[in-house]
Amino acid sequence: MTENGDKKVENVIIVGGGPAGYTAALYTARANLEPLVFEGFQWGGQLQNTTDVENYPGYPEGIMGPEMMNQFRAQAERFGTRFVTDDVDRVELSDGGVQKVYLGDEEHLAKTVILAMGAEPRRLGVPGELELSGCGVSTCGVCDGAFFKDRKVLVIGGGDSAMEDAIFISKFASDLTIVNRRDDFRASKIMHDRAKEQPNIEFKTPYVAEEFVGGDAGKLDRVRLRNTETDEVEDFETEGAFIAIGHIPKSEVVAGQVDTDEDGYIVTEASSTRTNLGGVFAVGDVVDHTYRQAVTAAGSGCMGALDAEWFLRDTPPSPEAHWQSGGEPVEIAPTPGS
Repeated sequence: MTENGDKKVENVIIVGGGPAGYTAALYTARANLEPLVFEGFQWGGQLQNTTDVENYPGYPEGIMGPEMMNQFRAQAERFGTRFVTDDVDRVELSDGGVQKVYLGDEEHLAKTVILAMGAEPRRLGVPGELELSGCGVSTCGVCDGAFFKDRKVLVIGGGDSAMEDAIFISKFASDLTIVNRRDDFRASKIMHDRAKEQPNIEFKTPYVAEEFVGGDAGKLDRVRLRNTETDEVEDFETEGAFIAIGHIPKSEVVAGQVDTDEDGYIVTEASSTRTNLGGVFAVGDVVDHTYRQAVTAAGSGCMGALDAEWFLRDTPPSPEAHWQSGGEPVEIAPTPGS
C-alpha cells in the first residue's frame, strides 16, 4: 500500500465476505497485496444460512455452511488479510484511478476494488419461511435436493429457475408438485415441457403459499396454500419446500457506476472479472445469474484476485515506476552510464 497525501492507498479492497470474497482475499494475500476486506455484518454470504454442504469438493463427509465460511475466512486471515465486519455505505469508483470506499464518513482508498457482494434469494415474506429455513424450507434445489430422497416436496415458482430446480429435485423426490400463482408460467416453453415430461412432477395452479407450518420435530410438516381465484385455503402436507422465484444481486451500492444488466447483475468482460471501469472487478453471485454455487463463486474469486494482481502489475502509477511483488511502487534505478 502507498500513501496519497496523508491517506493510505490500499492495493486492493474487497467488498463482500462469501466464498468469492474470501477466495479473492486468500489469493491477493498470498500475492503480498495485503487485502482489506469489508465483509459486511452478514459475513459468509448465503452459506451462513445453510446447514449441510455436501457438494463442495474436498469435504467427503460434508460440512456445515457456517463452519466452511469460518475456514475460508481463517485461511485468508492466515496470509495477512484484514477484515472489517461492517457494511460499505457507498463507493466512488473511477476508471483506472484511485477507488474510494466509504463506511459512513470514513474514507478508504485503493488502487483496485473487487466487488463480491453476492446475491440473495427472493423471499415470499410469509410466516414460517425464515423460521423453517434449513428445516425443510430451502432456496437452492441443487444444494439441498439430494436431502429429500423418496420424500414428497413442493417447488414454488413459475419461471425457468423453478423448472430447473424441479427437474433436478425430481431425481430424488418420490413426488414433486410445482405451485404457481397463475395457470400460465413465465418459464420458457422448452423448460416447462421438460418439467411436464417428468413422471413424478405435478402442477398445482393457481395457488400461493401463505404459511410454512412445522411439526412436532421442528421441521416442515405442511404448507398452507391459497387459491388465488377462489381464496380457498388448504394444507398441503410435505417434507420439503423449495422457493424458486429468483435472486436479487446486491449491487445497489455500485448502481450507476458500473454496468449492470436489466436484473441488476454486474456485467463483466467475457472470460474475465473486469468491469467497464479499469481497476474494478466483480466476482461471485453479484455477477452470476446462472450457476450460483459456492464452488463457482470461489472460482470467480480466484479469477478476480488474479485480474487485480495483473492490473497492478501492468498499470504503473507513472512511467518511472513499476509494480513489484507486494504491490509497492518502486523507482527504477537508472542504468549505469546513463
